[in-house]
Amino acid sequence: MDGKAVMLAAVISFGTVSLTIPVLLPLLRRFGAGQSIREEGPKEHMSKSGTPTMGGIAIEFGIAVAVASSVGWNKETALMLFWMFGYSAIGLADDVLITMRRQNLGLTAGQKLVLQVLVACAGALLHGFISEKSTLLYIPVLRTHADIGGLYWVLIAFAAVAMANAVNLTDGLDGLATSITAIAAACLAIIGLGVAHTAGASFSAAVFGACVGFLLYNRHPALLFMGDTGSLALGGALAGAAVSMDIVLLLPLIGGVYVAEAISVIVQVYVFKTQKGRRFFRMAPLHHHFELGGWSENKVVAVFCITTLVLCVLAVAAM
Repeated sequence: MDGKAVMLAAVISFGTVSLTIPVLLPLLRRFGAGQSIREEGPKEHMSKSGTPTMGGIAIEFGIAVAVASSVGWNKETALMLFWMFGYSAIGLADDVLITMRRQNLGLTAGQKLVLQVLVACAGALLHGFISEKSTLLYIPVLRTHADIGGLYWVLIAFAAVAMANAVNLTDGLDGLATSITAIAAACLAIIGLGVAHTAGASFSAAVFGACVGFLLYNRHPALLFMGDTGSLALGGALAGAAVSMDIVLLLPLIGGVYVAEAISVIVQVYVFKTQKGRRFFRMAPLHHHFELGGWSENKVVAVFCITTLVLCVLAVAAM
């Protein structure tokens, strides 16, 4: 029955997203929700300006419908949806402001961070109320638990903020964040089945199905972008699933590409500020470095997806 619920979640999510987007696209165009391309980005991307964004609305709708239809509402699914919708709300506010101002400037970095930390802390608090393992942290490879006390709450809050921002940074090429997240979510679903965590496996399968459905419209050349509405939500969803299934320490491995993207930005900023304007990468995040090195968008996506697939296999083995 667990396997059927997981498969059902993926199928329903895929179908819901696939059928929702044709309805959503005209509404987004009417609202004027076109993507604003930052001028300092690759010049080839300027042609994407005006492409409808905020497609993350369809992704989250599909996931919610799938969860309700497969495993139903319970404390665990409610918590995972809280992580997802909490970060989605931040992204939606940012996207709406950008649309209204007609420039790539929504919430400030400081405002985003404060809101993200608040959602992360609220999620950690809610997890504390429903968790039976308290501050016990699962250690992959060693296959044991360690009680880390109050650091546990700091860790899961940090994981949520880090994942949301890392997925957001990765969402810079057609189909990139969507494809990688689909693979990562499938990995979490497999792990969830392995540890008999039906709610986590079904939720992760719903994320997988939603991403595959969205990819029909987001692959190169993209007809629709997910916006911060989608990328922040997907980061929150992955973190929420990992927290619920007690596999937070596997997130950096499963999301190794996300980690590399985030680190590339940190390194670029540090070198630029300390080395008198020098740059470590051609451009950050990392996908732009390879793009400016002559790789096509499709090649970057393919290589990053293969890398994610290998990392996910290692993650499953580490369980």
